[in-house]
Amino acid sequence: MKVKNFRSFSLTALAFRSLFLTSPALRSPSVTALAFRSLFLVALAFTVAGISPARAQAPLEPARMSPRTVFYLIWRGVPTPPARTANSLLALWDDPDFAPVRSAIAAGMLSSSEKKSPNQKLTAEEFPEFAALLENSFTLGYLNEPAKHNVSNPAASPDAKPPAWNGMFLVYDRTGKEALLSKAVLRMRAEEKELPRLSQVAIGNVQVLKVERKGGVTFWAEHGRYAISASERSVMEEILGQLDGKASSAASLTQSAAYQEAQPILGSGLLEFFLRIPDLKDLAADSNAGNFQVRPLLDAIRLDAVHSLSGHITFEGARTHVQAAILGDAAPGTPFDIWSAGQPSPASLALVPAEAVSYTSAQFNFPGIYDTVKRMARAAFPQGQQGNVDLLDTIAQGRLGMTLPEALSVFSGEFASMQTSPSLDTAKQVYFFGIRKKPEALKLIRNVFGDQLASERNEGDVTFLKISLGGNQGAAGFAQWHFFHLAVAPEMILGASRIDTVREVLANRAHSSSPTGLASVPRFQAGRAQFPENLDGLSYFDFQKVDWQAAKDRWIEDARRNSAARSAVPSKETAPSRVPDWLAQVNPQVFSRHLHYSSSVSWKDSKGIHWDQWVE
Repeated sequence: MKVKNFRSFSLTALAFRSLFLTSPALRSPSVTALAFRSLFLVALAFTVAGISPARAQAPLEPARMSPRTVFYLIWRGVPTPPARTANSLLALWDDPDFAPVRSAIAAGMLSSSEKKSPNQKLTAEEFPEFAALLENSFTLGYLNEPAKHNVSNPAASPDAKPPAWNGMFLVYDRTGKEALLSKAVLRMRAEEKELPRLSQVAIGNVQVLKVERKGGVTFWAEHGRYAISASERSVMEEILGQLDGKASSAASLTQSAAYQEAQPILGSGLLEFFLRIPDLKDLAADSNAGNFQVRPLLDAIRLDAVHSLSGHITFEGARTHVQAAILGDAAPGTPFDIWSAGQPSPASLALVPAEAVSYTSAQFNFPGIYDTVKRMARAAFPQGQQGNVDLLDTIAQGRLGMTLPEALSVFSGEFASMQTSPSLDTAKQVYFFGIRKKPEALKLIRNVFGDQLASERNEGDVTFLKISLGGNQGAAGFAQWHFFHLAVAPEMILGASRIDTVREVLANRAHSSSPTGLASVPRFQAGRAQFPENLDGLSYFDFQKVDWQAAKDRWIEDARRNSAARSAVPSKETAPSRVPDWLAQVNPQVFSRHLHYSSSVSWKDSKGIHWDQWVE
């Protein structure tokens, strides 16, 4: 390769560097941030990609990945046109009536470049064009640093620290996207303030461009049908060897115990991700800030008990299936203490009427969370400052009138919400908190809210409380106050912005001994029967019960009301809100045309915590 071609390589590298690595968190060994950033980009592909090439395999599958792989995300390319038409979610994205929403999402992403000059900003027309790069498959990953060898370097300063390891890599199938890639490269190149230092190196039999910037080094190569980028020479060498089939199949990620444990939910799907948790502990082992060290904290929460986070998304006809799991040794004293053991039917379910639009329930292990935080706090303070750990309990007791463990024991750990309004009126949104001790729950509420308690009265075994959330000056010149209403029963607390909404749900207590309401709906029962007996999470949404036109009208009215309220209180920093263009333009029937039903569950067992969701 001649020197004149260095610029082309550099620009190509810059395109993907801009697409995937613009966040400082991504340039650091933060695999979690990398995962979220990548998932965001995959969601973007759904939103703006209009062309649907044939499905492709990932450039680098787990069987060919290094055993040092800490994290990978595989995107196997946009589905074929028949699959997009058949699937409810993809058909919604592609519907012409959904165009205002797609445009709004693109505009929102473009607004992140407000500080750039007009010539640098990505236009609304360019955005979907460049996003088409995500139609092709890619593999994004991170390799852990190889074992260090103690080899002295006489020329190095005794105080010199080796550069931080950055094991990120990207392998992109550029088939059919070569011209678009070159165009994107030229567009991205204009945004660099300083030209990088370019040089050519040979890695194996491949000519690789080395791009040196103040922030680090990037290696880039276009090898066959693939574009490959890495931040470490050894990683680049290893990836090239794997693509050429030179790596040993016996030494791959699939041979690791963590991968094999997660394999039941890996190996398929449009999107697939895998993160080995213990390697994060290794990355943070030597990290410290002053007297604060990370390793004791990770040891205190027993991060080694968590083996992996993994999952995938598949399209199965009209339905979209999402599965994920955090796997490991779910013994007491580990991070899995966050979740409860679950139960066959949450207490809140008996209160949900059959006509409910949505319902969500989750169960947490509050004592387990408290013990975990306490262990972390003790590990964070030096031996002579352990008394600081108990300071939080002292403050809580003065504020709550009881210790934190006593306060947490008041609650059962269940939190739920339900919506009964077809227009999704927030006044019909009800919140549920499971409790064990009503007198202590009332004591907590009185101590926490104090003067905000506007009224309290008893009706049978239920205590009704009215809590003031504050007031403002109304348009007519008089004070308006906002209230939240609670009903405290022996086994629960119900809350809503209107008292009649609380009373409607409370009336369902009389039927709680027999399966009625949502629990008796055949579709709900059929979905529930597919999963383990004890669940710690349950979610349901019937899109067909939503009056989308009424919901749109209410959202527009709320936006206008908020705009008027902001206009009454001018601010130099906050511009008055207005009705979003997409909301005014979208045809609300597009939602009822494609969306029907969604349900999800989560459960905990000896292997970890699992999530399963269906959307159609």
